[in-house]
Amino acid sequence: MKLSSKTTVAVSIAALILAGGATVAANASIPNKAPAVAASTAPVTPSGANIVAQNRIGTMASANAVRVAMETCQGQNLPFVTVALVDRFGTVQALLRGDNAAEHTIEAAKEKAYTAAAFGAPTSELATRVTGNGPGLADLPGTLFLPGGVPLKVKGVSVAGIGVGGAPDGMLDEKCAAAGAATLTSAAK
Repeated sequence: MKLSSKTTVAVSIAALILAGGATVAANASIPNKAPAVAASTAPVTPSGANIVAQNRIGTMASANAVRVAMETCQGQNLPFVTVALVDRFGTVQALLRGDNAAEHTIEAAKEKAYTAAAFGAPTSELATRVTGNGPGLADLPGTLFLPGGVPLKVKGVSVAGIGVGGAPDGMLDEKCAAAGAATLTSAAK
């Protein structure tokens, strides 16, 4: 006897439903004996061996850098960009989307900022390093090796990045990002 493909699919679905029901019934009789976990309230004693100090760009400084980068782009008749400032782990510290910026510019700005922060170099420079066939730097999740990201460093160590996405040329993005970054260096003087 030959079954039609519709009949075969229907029989397969019915078998899955029966098997799932039998599994639920069998598991219902097993008591939950997960061990109770006591909450730990032991304080951690700060020392160089167990606490890592982190440099971060402050909230107001981040907001100002993003604002200046956006104003720079708008001054160049580029109202359709997004600017993001992220810490070295890629967590957004500040983000500003231009009035006419498409949604994809949000991810582009964040990824450019993270790439610059993670590698400690402008993304325009990093883009020249991405060559060859097969897996490479460009395959790392959350990174974008296009011009528009600038690292932010404290004593030579990358602590954050600012990225711009949406201009018709990545070097225009990077010029705006560099203007935002410059507000942080001038504020430190």
